[in-house]
Amino acid sequence: MANLNLPFSANQQQLALLRLVNWGLKIGLIVFAADLFGLTTPPTTLSYVLIIEACYVGFSYRFHRLSIDNHGLLFLTLLLDTLFWATWLYFTGGATNAFVSLLLLPIAISAITLPRWAPWSLTALSTAVYSLMIINIPDHSADDTVNTAADMHAGHDMSQMAMDMPANPNMSHGMNMSMDMGSHYLGMWFNFVISALVLTITVGFIAKRIRQKNVELRYLREAQLRQEKILALGTASAQMAHQLATPLATLRLLVDEISDTAHDAEQTELLADMQQALNRCEVTLSDLRLATESIREQKLLQQSVAKLVALLSEQVSLLMPETQLSLHISPEAETAILHTDMSLLPALLALIQNGAQASEDNQQGAKVDINISVSQSQSLSRSPSRSPSSQIMPQEISIIIRDYGVGIATHLLSTLGRKMVNSPKGMGIAVLLSHTSFERLGGKLYLKAHPQGGTEAIVTLPLETKADHTGV
Repeated sequence: MANLNLPFSANQQQLALLRLVNWGLKIGLIVFAADLFGLTTPPTTLSYVLIIEACYVGFSYRFHRLSIDNHGLLFLTLLLDTLFWATWLYFTGGATNAFVSLLLLPIAISAITLPRWAPWSLTALSTAVYSLMIINIPDHSADDTVNTAADMHAGHDMSQMAMDMPANPNMSHGMNMSMDMGSHYLGMWFNFVISALVLTITVGFIAKRIRQKNVELRYLREAQLRQEKILALGTASAQMAHQLATPLATLRLLVDEISDTAHDAEQTELLADMQQALNRCEVTLSDLRLATESIREQKLLQQSVAKLVALLSEQVSLLMPETQLSLHISPEAETAILHTDMSLLPALLALIQNGAQASEDNQQGAKVDINISVSQSQSLSRSPSRSPSSQIMPQEISIIIRDYGVGIATHLLSTLGRKMVNSPKGMGIAVLLSHTSFERLGGKLYLKAHPQGGTEAIVTLPLETKADHTGV
């Protein structure tokens, strides 16, 4: 049976081998165990069917990779398996065949590997085939009864027949046997239908739950690997920041000493640029220390979106003065409150810097558009039993950062921000760090291509309710 933990191609190879085993089982039962299990001697027609099935088994094993991620093709193969089993059963005894329950095998496989419609379709087909075989069971007891009456009419007169009938119970015995076997076949049919329904409903539900668990486990494994990489990067960054503190302090002292002795205007201007660069480095190191402490102590602060936008504009003007930032914020977003820490602002700045660089590389200037809006819960806004104040309760903020670059390759859109990738622009470490910061705050980062060119980075973050806004 298909293993949910294996890739789809491996499952297909297992099914191809299972078809080979089934074909060998049919041949072996006919040749070696027909008398043991009471199988009907098959006609020559079944030999041609088995030859066709052998070609089908070989083809399915040789080209099993063609049906990778193709549920329609897999369903077609299971449908053919059901038809081949039904044909073999029909020519070897029909409903009286002891192996009629093997019709349940394709149903079980489809319940595990295919969507819900597939096992229901095979259940309907198998039940219809089994019902036809039940209807076509020959009534041997009726033939025996007719033969017995004919013999009695030929060898005895009417009075003697009336005297012999009580002593010869063949007719009544045949009728009882016919009724007993009819009830037995009906019970077998009912048992088959129940088994098929149990496989379709129960096994399908269990398989669906297992697939969901596998998806969750895969996501958790990827998140754990990502966190390990982030931890390694964070450790390296902290060590480098600590090593930079002493050289920066030395440079600050040297610049101050030179400033005291410099009287030339050109030297004074150069020293002012050096002091500005040193100030930027010192501010960055200070922010790094604060962010490290905030993350270590898990401190979350309430911050209005308007204040966040003001800080963002200020940092962009200070750190990236060449960037042409276009900000659009909805009125609802200005008063919204979110839980944040010191890592949110650097994460947004990293995305803006990437966008500005992409726009500049595409000869569009360092242009970046930012749209900030608030989404509301549809259940809250439509509920007539709630007050108007609760019906406009914001649920999350959406920050869309759009650049005017050439765009990102389609195969990288789903991986950027989740793991490091090799690309001409780098390894995507900035996007990876930003995504990790958003996830820690309960948010998400999505990348998608803009219809008019460029890329959109969509950041969603949960918002505080208005009941919690007091005191902010």
